Amino acid sequence: MANHGELPIPIYSSLEPVYGEGSQLEEAKLRFGKLKSKFLEVFGHPPEVFARSPGRVNLIGEHIDYEGYSVLPMAIRQDTIVAIRKCNKGEAEKLIRIANVNDKYTTCIYPADPNQAIDLKNHRWSHYFICGYKGYYEYAKSKGVDVGVPVGLDVLIDGTVPTGSGLSRSAAFVCSSTIAIMAAFGVNFPKKEIAQVTCDCEQHIGTQSGGMDQAISVMAKNGFAELIDFNPIRATDVQLPPGGTFVIAHSLAESKKAVTAATNYNNRVVECRLAAIVLGIKLGMKSQEAIAKVKTLSDVEGLCVKFAKGHGSNDPVLAVKEYLKEKPYTAEEIEKITEKHLPSILGDNPTSLDVLKAAKHFKLQQLLLLG
Repeated sequence: MANHGELPIPIYSSLEPVYGEGSQLEEAKLRFGKLKSKFLEVFGHPPEVFARSPGRVNLIGEHIDYEGYSVLPMAIRQDTIVAIRKCNKGEAEKLIRIANVNDKYTTCIYPADPNQAIDLKNHRWSHYFICGYKGYYEYAKSKGVDVGVPVGLDVLIDGTVPTGSGLSRSAAFVCSSTIAIMAAFGVNFPKKEIAQVTCDCEQHIGTQSGGMDQAISVMAKNGFAELIDFNPIRATDVQLPPGGTFVIAHSLAESKKAVTAATNYNNRVVECRLAAIVLGIKLGMKSQEAIAKVKTLSDVEGLCVKFAKGHGSNDPVLAVKEYLKEKPYTAEEIEKITEKHLPSILGDNPTSLDVLKAAKHFKLQQLLLLG
């Protein structure tokens, strides 16, 4: 088993290294040919580069990445491909034009401004590309890269991951967008850094991602699942059975993470953090210390283990059952324990504030027991 997160994003001049031989390669050639033709039709010139990122299915560890715990996902064949062309500095309008091979997604136009805000109240499919655009500029600047004056970009998207299916369509979109932008500007970074950057990117669209989806999309290898660890993100190969078949069933019920974040995904992230903070205080941490240091359940796991051993057990769940009540908590109850207002605890983060506005109560014990 090897950790390959230090390697840069691979760059190929042909499809064979990615798709191998036979029918899969022929299918890919047809798809990329159509994508190139569509790009020429829409924008009047060919793309300069393509970037691809796959969706994923998780084998072990559901909804625990944002609690700091390891997970075991694998990439799937379904993916997002981004075709891109960087416009010349002399071209009049500095715009980002984003089109899709699927006609149900209308072409969207944005200013070539990495500082632009994303309108979270009006969700658009193309916002995911802008997440990657903003994230690239932020990270490149932090690494001392001369990003120069922003120029226009022409972009065409082709995605085959089903919408809202739980197979990380959004992560595949953001990852492929970020990598495409990097390639267009002739920049590359290690995979583990891109995994973290793209995780942070989704914050721009209002999703408090834990990092699993982006990590596997960026660091996946054919024939392997990846054991993903966090803080920092790293991946270890886990070989899959040769010739093994995985059946992935889709109920056809869509769950659009960014659209319902305040009441679903982000709600769980916020509940888990509040639960960990309250648990830390109950186990002896000072309120200020818990608020400052506890970000995930893994941050108080040691205290839970210590409590359990002191009561003749090896099960850290004992502390959860002892100190967190079964009934949901109100905001006032949590503020009484922490001695601080919830918005302040959550750093006045806009997406967390949306959760607080929508939530009537917080299921602290239930979330930790489920985790």
